[in-house]
Amino acid sequence: MCNTRPKIHHKDKDAHDLEHKIWNRRSFLQAMGIAGSGSIMLGSNMVTASSPSPLTNAIAAAETDKILILIRLAGGNDGLSTVIPIEQYDAYANARPNIYIPESKVLKLTNEFGVPSYMQSLEAMWGEGQFKAVHGVGYENQSLSHFTGSDIFANTDLTTTGFTGEDTGWMGRHFESLYEDYLINPPESPAAIQIGQYGSLVFQGEETNYAFVTSNIDQLERIAETGENFALNDPMLFGDCMYGDQLRFLRGVANTTYEYSGKIHEAYERGQALKCVEYQDNSFARQLALLASLIKGNLGTKVYMISMGGFDTHGNQPLAHERLMTNLSVAINDFYKDLACTEQDDKVLSMTFSEFGRRIFENGSNGTDHGKAAPTLFFGSGLNGSAFVGDHPSLEDPNQRGNLEYTMDFRDLYGTVLAEWLCVPRALVEQHLLGRPYVPVNLGFNCSGEDFPDIVYSDGNPDLPGPPDGGTDPTDPNPELENVIVHKPYYPTEGNPSIHLEMPFTAHVDIQLYNILGQNLGTVYNAMTTEGSQEINIRERMPVNLATGKYIYRISVQNQKMSKSVMVA
Repeated sequence: MCNTRPKIHHKDKDAHDLEHKIWNRRSFLQAMGIAGSGSIMLGSNMVTASSPSPLTNAIAAAETDKILILIRLAGGNDGLSTVIPIEQYDAYANARPNIYIPESKVLKLTNEFGVPSYMQSLEAMWGEGQFKAVHGVGYENQSLSHFTGSDIFANTDLTTTGFTGEDTGWMGRHFESLYEDYLINPPESPAAIQIGQYGSLVFQGEETNYAFVTSNIDQLERIAETGENFALNDPMLFGDCMYGDQLRFLRGVANTTYEYSGKIHEAYERGQALKCVEYQDNSFARQLALLASLIKGNLGTKVYMISMGGFDTHGNQPLAHERLMTNLSVAINDFYKDLACTEQDDKVLSMTFSEFGRRIFENGSNGTDHGKAAPTLFFGSGLNGSAFVGDHPSLEDPNQRGNLEYTMDFRDLYGTVLAEWLCVPRALVEQHLLGRPYVPVNLGFNCSGEDFPDIVYSDGNPDLPGPPDGGTDPTDPNPELENVIVHKPYYPTEGNPSIHLEMPFTAHVDIQLYNILGQNLGTVYNAMTTEGSQEINIRERMPVNLATGKYIYRISVQNQKMSKSVMVA
């Protein structure tokens, strides 16, 4: 920085005083890398070693033990190279003659959808019920700007344009309601940890940013391994400088009072002792390896955000996307194997997000340009089953710019994660979504106890019958027989549902029961049935005990199928 300490003459005093005024606290913090780019300050505020308040203790005691990991795919991930619509394969291949993934390299997870074979590390997770993909995630009039798109996915404000829009994030608003006196009495552990500066608005509140932010994995690894962030004895940094003492002092204060570094270090040391998986040596794998150690070491942080860049694939997309998604799938699989060693895999939910998707048609550079809807991927044992969720956008009817239209509002996924995974009350969830009522999505977990609306699912096993009629909504009746054969659920006794069946002719009737994910639970009824009425008790006829919740029964008669949903209390 400087090697000489100039003497200050009286004629220089005014300039010297002015310099002191200019060289304020923020300037010191910026010079030290504590504020701005590379910040690891919570909202650029020094955190003191103070005890949590009674309010904080009360809230913490009520908190769920669930952990959420947000995975930013920076640049705009190409959904059609991530989830391949087998039923629309011809349209997909015709739109991308040079970059489509050949059928021989599609890993078929259901009869309708697959992933590239280079994502085969997810096949085991799929089989274990740890992987869901939600189709067509986006929003109305989606921005194709990296910056505006990133802000919208962070602040949930669809009116955002350029530098205007809501300046708080959905998670920042959540933490603001959770820690009302945060700046005076911060929680014992970081509320959130973020690696990378991407999407920093996510954790921004009115008063502060609630994330412990490091600019890269190297910085967080240094903190985890040593318990310190700033070196105090670097002669190249301080030298014989007029501000050397001040810089050294403030860096020492930061290391001392910023006690989260020590807590991260302690958790990391505990977690490292429990490590049972060898991760690959790339940035994304290192991020997940470090998070696994912090989670195993019981740091107490509930939300993490990590990033993987390189998804702005305007050119040479096949090789770039293969490398990225291979790294992602291998690292995610290793991460959950690691957590399973300490039986914590069911407590950690991971979800991807990206500022936009990409267009259906390839461009002239073996790539794809900025588009709209793209899938959101969820990982974790807490999903309680694998499935493709929602309606996949049609490739046959793109807009004038060749874009997929969204079929799932991203705010419904955010609301579901807040309410059903982190157990935030609905009224607060809607506040965090800027007053927008959200439609919950059944992702396999339920904290609120609310019923979920019916939604399209694709079964988790292509060799078993999935939802009726090849993946259409299982509650849609078959029009050919629905007016001839009458069937409806009724409840003669509380919690003991039956099916009232009226047959106009004699025929063989088969009734199968499915859970809401489309997984077959067994046979309710299978017999030749004469003309007339039948009352079929579901609980009595099922070979397994049924938990409370919504189910779907499918009736097969003369090679025709009809279905309805039924509640088991």
